[in-house]
Amino acid sequence: MNSPLRVLVLWFPDWPLRAALGSPPPHPPTALVQANTIVACTASAREHGVRTGQRRRVAQGHLSSLRVLPHDPDRDERAFLPVLHLIEKHAPGVTLLRPGLAIVRARGISRYHGGEAEAAEALTTVLAEAGLPEVRIGVADGPFTAEIAARGPTPCTVVPPGGSREFLAPYPVQVLRDEQIAGLLVRLGVRTLGEFTALAPLDVRDRFGEHGARLHALAAGADSRALTPRPPDPELVRDIEFDSPLAGADQVAFAVRQTADAVMLALGDASVVCTEVRIDLTDDNGVVFSRAWLHPTCFDASDLVDRVRWQLEALAAQSAKEPVDEARAFGGIMAVRIVPAAVDDAAHHQPGLFGSGTDERLHHAVSRVQTMLGHQGVVTAAVAGGRWLADRQVLTPWGERTVPPRDPESPWPGSLPDPLPAEVFRPPRPIGVLSADETTITIDERGALSSDPARIDGAAVQAWAGPWPIHERRWSSGGGKRGHRLQIVDDRDRAWLVFHTGERWWAEGRYR
Repeated sequence: MNSPLRVLVLWFPDWPLRAALGSPPPHPPTALVQANTIVACTASAREHGVRTGQRRRVAQGHLSSLRVLPHDPDRDERAFLPVLHLIEKHAPGVTLLRPGLAIVRARGISRYHGGEAEAAEALTTVLAEAGLPEVRIGVADGPFTAEIAARGPTPCTVVPPGGSREFLAPYPVQVLRDEQIAGLLVRLGVRTLGEFTALAPLDVRDRFGEHGARLHALAAGADSRALTPRPPDPELVRDIEFDSPLAGADQVAFAVRQTADAVMLALGDASVVCTEVRIDLTDDNGVVFSRAWLHPTCFDASDLVDRVRWQLEALAAQSAKEPVDEARAFGGIMAVRIVPAAVDDAAHHQPGLFGSGTDERLHHAVSRVQTMLGHQGVVTAAVAGGRWLADRQVLTPWGERTVPPRDPESPWPGSLPDPLPAEVFRPPRPIGVLSADETTITIDERGALSSDPARIDGAAVQAWAGPWPIHERRWSSGGGKRGHRLQIVDDRDRAWLVFHTGERWWAEGRYR
């Protein structure tokens, strides 16, 4: 059995509820239901006897005011992706176990922060600042023990190396998550993991088989499930080295054309296509700049060359914007490495009997325009959650996967209901909202206007509604962002969405 690795597990309690409600705990009594069965419930609901696995009618019998929402596993995963990206920035190599539970090897991050407890504290601080204060972290030998530690009463629990058996001993056998074996052990009088590990391994194997032996090893802290991220297939990786550094993006792009063709030939021989690629650029100082690129369908050779060019252009722009010391200044490129990070069966991407469809022709046309304008020249829009219109717009470069940073399906108290303005000003533009005597209208602490609006943007006001207060992130040190919204129609048949904050009025959007 493999010796377990020291790992760090991050657990976000009641994540399906967090994804559904869009706010950190505590939550009002709420439960998620799937197939008329409770699959998740808030701590406030558990206080009244609601439990996972109960029938919906039984749960509502315990608490008649229980709020019931449908469970959406895809929503859980979508909401957790931005959290994974945030963890990845501070702890490279994070692996998703399931939405709300992530794992990373403890060695690298603990060395950087000077210890495992220090690393866990640093991650807790970063996540709390990002609005995720409920995170619990466990550090132990192997994922099983670390997950149990993360579910402890303290924000961070570190199990010393070799101490897994003693740590796990008092826990009930139900934490093994095997109802059949756990029920049989309880009927035999074995109620804790310590009592289970006291049984002879051979007797356990004879009675419960290989699966029981595996659970017996877990209970003893000998977690054999090593954390081994899947490396890219080395037969698909291609690289090129240059005799002298190349400085221009066009020079490098021209030089890697044959390398891109070699990658496509290797993919063809394996009967697969590439849907995600990692490009490593090594400069003349030996510094490696890596970036992962996604594709809505699959890459071809010209797509790979374009990604190399775009990555170089972005790197040059960043270097010009944020200059560093001469010893580490970005210079020429000495080597390019193309790594297919995700592949798919080529049969899933074969063209139709009568040629390619509309989506593929559209992709080629848009990619062509993107090649001429640059990576950020063509973007796709998606709707995210938020209270301000500008926060709900997510623009992603064409070809990359759009992951809204905030779930639009979650409740956003104070957000604007439909219909939404057709034109959104980003950033909001200053505008004048005046009274009949040409003075700027103000709003007091109770949300009352100093006078009725008479003019806006040089036009007479025909009708208006509001104001509606909006105040978010009140717990932040600066008091968050607050204001009052107003809808105004002028005599030019223009409908405005404006808000007042501080001493000024701003136009947030305009209806067409």
